[in-house]
Amino acid sequence: MNILGRPYIVIILFSLFFLNACAVKPKLAFQTTATPSPPDYSKIENWAALPQTKDNADSIPNNSVSNNQATASIDVFFLHPTTYTGNIKEHKLWNGPVDDPALNQKTDNGTILYQASIFNGVGKIYAPRYRQAHLEAYFTKDKTSAQKALDLAYKDVVAAFRYYLDNYNQGRPIMIASHSQGTTHAMRLLKEFFDGQDLSKRLVAGYLVGIPIPGNYFQSIPVCETPSETGCICAWQTFKKGYYPKFQPKNSGVIATNPLTWTTKTDYAPKTLNQGGVLRNFTKVFPALADAQVHDGLLWANKPKFPGSFFVWTPRYHIIDYNLYYFNVRNNAIERASAFLSK
Repeated sequence: MNILGRPYIVIILFSLFFLNACAVKPKLAFQTTATPSPPDYSKIENWAALPQTKDNADSIPNNSVSNNQATASIDVFFLHPTTYTGNIKEHKLWNGPVDDPALNQKTDNGTILYQASIFNGVGKIYAPRYRQAHLEAYFTKDKTSAQKALDLAYKDVVAAFRYYLDNYNQGRPIMIASHSQGTTHAMRLLKEFFDGQDLSKRLVAGYLVGIPIPGNYFQSIPVCETPSETGCICAWQTFKKGYYPKFQPKNSGVIATNPLTWTTKTDYAPKTLNQGGVLRNFTKVFPALADAQVHDGLLWANKPKFPGSFFVWTPRYHIIDYNLYYFNVRNNAIERASAFLSK
């Protein structure tokens, strides 16, 4: 087995990616005149996933599960994480263009395949492309430019969601799923459109992963405390057991859900509860891949073992927040949808 071959170093490359190692950073402050054109969501090409198109959100890791989008009774609105790290020609841009083939391929072959596909067993998947903020928005000292870039990205997310509601949803129940920058926007979206609003009656659940969410962020949307609770949110950020990230102080009150028990309780969940993870090779399922324990707003896991794991040195498991628990999330989404539809 060649553990240095391409299928076995994807996790390493992703880790480097999220450590901002290879990004071409914007050199100037945010400028409105240096932003890509806004996407037209009536055009199919401005969606990374739609239930009526063939895309990577349709993929399944093996024949033990199926893509049920054609018959699903709910919708999943999925917001992908940052895949825009800039390039030599566009190093001045704080926001990524939605018509960049290379950027779209990175999105489709990464997050859409490995994350959005989790939800094809439960709902019709709608994943908009948007002028995502550059990865540097999460690291720069230029907080003004970062916020403007994130605001521009959120403007697209709102436009996509409105188009989805007006043209695709037809009054169906909605599940919101996101990761990293996608969660930055999903938080705002839920607060604006669902929190205390009539639309909350159609909220199956939210899976808002990879970004700290304060426990008091929402006024009327609770945190899920049981596997079948609906109208609530789940959230977690995964780190190696014992690690405390500098960006999150202790006793911060951040929401943390255990994706093996679906509660915020701090009880340890052994990896025997893990129904299977999906990592480098999408069609390779790793049973009992990782354990999980909530600790002070963090999700701690002992270092998972798989071919090539020796080379994973980072204590931040950000890029595999979903994938360590792929089948647990997939099955839980189905359970929550079933509970919602049975009401």
